[in-house]
Amino acid sequence: MSSVKDVATMAQVSTATVSRVLADKPHVRPEIRERVLAAVQELNYRPNRVARSLRVQQSSTIGLIVSDIQNPFFTEISRSVEDTAYQQGLSVFLCNTDENPAKEQMYLELMNDENVAGIILSPTRQTTENFKAAFNSDIPVVVIDRRVTNAEVDNVLIDNMESAYKLVEHLITDGYQRIGAVFSLGSTTGVERREGYIKALKAYGLKVWPELISNVNPREEDSYEATLKLLNLSEPPQAIFTSNSLLTSGAIKAIRQKKLRIPDDIALGGFDETTWTTLIEPAITLIQQPTYEIGQTATELLLKRIEDPNRPAREVILRGKLIVRQSCKRHE
Repeated sequence: MSSVKDVATMAQVSTATVSRVLADKPHVRPEIRERVLAAVQELNYRPNRVARSLRVQQSSTIGLIVSDIQNPFFTEISRSVEDTAYQQGLSVFLCNTDENPAKEQMYLELMNDENVAGIILSPTRQTTENFKAAFNSDIPVVVIDRRVTNAEVDNVLIDNMESAYKLVEHLITDGYQRIGAVFSLGSTTGVERREGYIKALKAYGLKVWPELISNVNPREEDSYEATLKLLNLSEPPQAIFTSNSLLTSGAIKAIRQKKLRIPDDIALGGFDETTWTTLIEPAITLIQQPTYEIGQTATELLLKRIEDPNRPAREVILRGKLIVRQSCKRHE
């Protein structure tokens, strides 16, 4: 007996596309539809009527697709989404993409096959830049963390540029002028935080030194290597700004490797409150993101989108909070 995967393979499309054709849904190109129907006929494929009847019922599951579950930022958001969904009698299907577009597409297709009620998505750069092509589905979706501007979709974000500005401004007013920075590569979040960093330097009349800026994959090891390069410069930075907690952790490893003291030899400030930022000596000055509120808001928006698919798209921007601790000190 042929399966939907057999049809998808012969027609050279995804299983999600086969499902859309068989359900006679819109947004399928005529030539694709013809190819799928030809494969159905040749393979004598017959959909399972019981399974199909179950799929058309309202699902009690929502999907959550995050880019890196090891990042404490997404761990906290996942907890919030699950809490909020559970209160509404829904379960959560959690997937992790590792910033891999192919893996992300596989999970999007899986969500479609499982007929989830809706999806909360932290998209990869490729999907962010071409959302309509990557997410060709009728399933309600809410995007978190990265801004999508090329599609009518709900976004839940934080004020990345303003938050970065506040943190760099604090370093500057503490007396630091040569401030290095390590940003996450390939996301609108990293780009916006870099813009805030540059804006603060220019606002205080400081030069933007290209050699003090590193753009890396959002992994601890990449930040470690980038920070070592900064510290090995003939004129190293007086302070380092990192754009997420994994990058902060990598920077601390590099600073310890060089046997430097924080903040006596070099100051440090970053993004994201985690369990360890107050446990190490000195405690880290940082921007605390409203992670629980992000997950809660995204879930509530998704439920509204499920109830009314035609409601206007919303962009919710939440504010980060500057928490000053001992990893930087005021210079006299």
